[in-house]
Amino acid sequence: MSLANDHIRKLLTIVTEAAIESALVRDLDRLGAHGYTITEARGKGNRGVRNAGWDASSNIRIEVVCNADTAAAISAHLQAQYYANYAMIMWVGEVEVLRPEKF
Repeated sequence: MSLANDHIRKLLTIVTEAAIESALVRDLDRLGAHGYTITEARGKGNRGVRNAGWDASSNIRIEVVCNADTAAAISAHLQAQYYANYAMIMWVGEVEVLRPEKF
């Protein structure tokens, strides 16, 4: 099923340390995210194995569906603010939403 162009949004995915969740939520709200989904995440990267078994070493995955400008603003801010001191990766993809008025 192909949808109209007005149904296209960006999906910004952030995987990072759970310890900074509160600060990230404030940043997302301030930078224009209409909403987000946060889940626990496990994995391995250049900073070692991260698991959800112990709060101090747990990771979260944050997904934000938004327009391109909001995705760019959020990702630029998070790179400048957090990349140097926290385990964090981000990626952006294109998604077709079924309720475009929500985003």
